[in-house]
Amino acid sequence: MGKVQSIDRAFTIMDAISASDLGITELAERVGMPKSTVARLVKTLVELGAVERISPGSTYRIGPRLSGLSAGRGRGVELVARARPHLRVLADELGEDAGLAVPDGNRVHYIAQEDALNNVVVRDWTGTLLPMHVVPSGLVILAHWPPDQLDSYIAADPESYTRYTVTDPRLIRKRLKSICTKRYAWVTDEFVEGISSVASPVYDGRMRVLGAIHVHGPSYRFPGSSDRDAIAASVVEAAERVSIALPVDSGHPGRR
Repeated sequence: MGKVQSIDRAFTIMDAISASDLGITELAERVGMPKSTVARLVKTLVELGAVERISPGSTYRIGPRLSGLSAGRGRGVELVARARPHLRVLADELGEDAGLAVPDGNRVHYIAQEDALNNVVVRDWTGTLLPMHVVPSGLVILAHWPPDQLDSYIAADPESYTRYTVTDPRLIRKRLKSICTKRYAWVTDEFVEGISSVASPVYDGRMRVLGAIHVHGPSYRFPGSSDRDAIAASVVEAAERVSIALPVDSGHPGRR
């Protein structure tokens, strides 16, 4: 069976970038491909997190998703095992589904969920990958990114999923600053209209963000008449318990 040309070209581009940070023009010359082809493939690789742009310049380097693929699975399994009992307690306490998500390149990856005993439930999002800015799990992770990586993400024109999605760079930065102070984020109707969610970060022993604990439910009842701050406090506490339960040398499953 012959090689798939686009995949072969993508690996050629990543091989060149792994040797040194390159711009589109220089990269096209290095790999011997048309500049338009290289630009299109690099754009796709950036969207997948395999390559990232070095802000504020126009050069590219290998992205965090590739470096974390092999090691990330083992650490993800460990994180799920430590988090699941706390997700169960949280789901029982708040009466809504509780989940765990980790960074995966420029997206957040839902890797576990514990369902609440409720007649009307939101679907299980396990296995789903979403842009960081549309869900609270992504926002609390994004809030802890280094400035250059955050700049690159925002410069990529965050997509709007509903009429309520916050995409304005100034508002995103203001929101992330608040999240760093509060240690939680609420999102209502921004990914899917009719769903509200709140999340808090999980840290390793060196206070690096490994992922996030979240609780979500239908917007008409969650939070409903309940105190949003009190609900958030329960989620923050659960995330703290998971952080404490992790081994001191627990590695970072997502970003470098």
